[in-house]
Amino acid sequence: MKIAAEYIWIDGTKPTALCRSKTKVIDSQEEPPVWGFDGSSTNQASTEASDCVLNPVYSCHDPIRAGNNILVLCEVLETDLTPHPTNTRATCQAASEKHAEHEFLFGIEQEYTLYDGLKPLGWPNKGGFPAPQGGYYCGVGADEVYGRQLVELHLDVCMRAGLDICGVNAEVMPAQWEFQIGPIGPLEAADQLWVARWLLYRLGESRGISARLHPKPVEGDWNGAGAHTNVSTKQMRSSYEAILAACKALAETHSQHIVHYGADNEQRLTGRHETCRIDEFRYEVSDRGASVRIPWQTQKDGKGYIEDRRPAANADPYVVNRLLVETIGEVMS
Repeated sequence: MKIAAEYIWIDGTKPTALCRSKTKVIDSQEEPPVWGFDGSSTNQASTEASDCVLNPVYSCHDPIRAGNNILVLCEVLETDLTPHPTNTRATCQAASEKHAEHEFLFGIEQEYTLYDGLKPLGWPNKGGFPAPQGGYYCGVGADEVYGRQLVELHLDVCMRAGLDICGVNAEVMPAQWEFQIGPIGPLEAADQLWVARWLLYRLGESRGISARLHPKPVEGDWNGAGAHTNVSTKQMRSSYEAILAACKALAETHSQHIVHYGADNEQRLTGRHETCRIDEFRYEVSDRGASVRIPWQTQKDGKGYIEDRRPAANADPYVVNRLLVETIGEVMS
């Protein structure tokens, strides 16, 4: 029996990489094989040496084609089978393996904005420009939320694909939404986030709706879009001292992290709209205006996790997770 395997990979577009995909028909009993593509068309190779390699790293059910068809997430390799320069997964995997003893868990909150052509979905509404922020976050009703049908469909297909999606909600700006992946390991969380992003883009195609990850989709008095990253280790799940050690380590490495947390992030991290300034670092309990938030339950229990609120919606989760694993892993005992 033949099935369709949709090969998904991350390209070399700068400053923000894009998802690419193409279909290979394989035997249903066959493991997805190594494949190739034209890297000169994805900002990953020159025309004179255009071949790049797709190495399958994660497979799941394809809830769009359904049946026995599958999605195949791939990392990009050179033709000598070494990691391609755009392959950020390889270094995330190395960091995860190096610090595996700390049993990292990640939960990523992916915010995004739905667009109808060049404007956010539902803008302007029948009354003109949407009313100021206030009633949109977790709102209900046609005057408060736009695009719920697509959001619900995305939740359903992610669940049917077997992804560890754990929730969705309307966000602070109209046409802005969020889904969450995790808690799972750092590499798994990043893999699944990329697949969930691809599913969101793919579902929007037939509906004339695009999902965008720009960190400041609308200028002015509107919230930006982030990829808040929740992280814990086995030490943090048993000791508040480990929580504080992680926060202090992130304070010391703020400048190294922030440059890799998404293009145009300075437009979002202004000190307003539930953010800390991009050139500052603060960690506080329950404060969504801090760089890193310690949830009140974590303080109350004396153990748990922290939320890094700095990553932009368009950040590469392989890079963010690697940096957090490296920085926090070094101070865990």
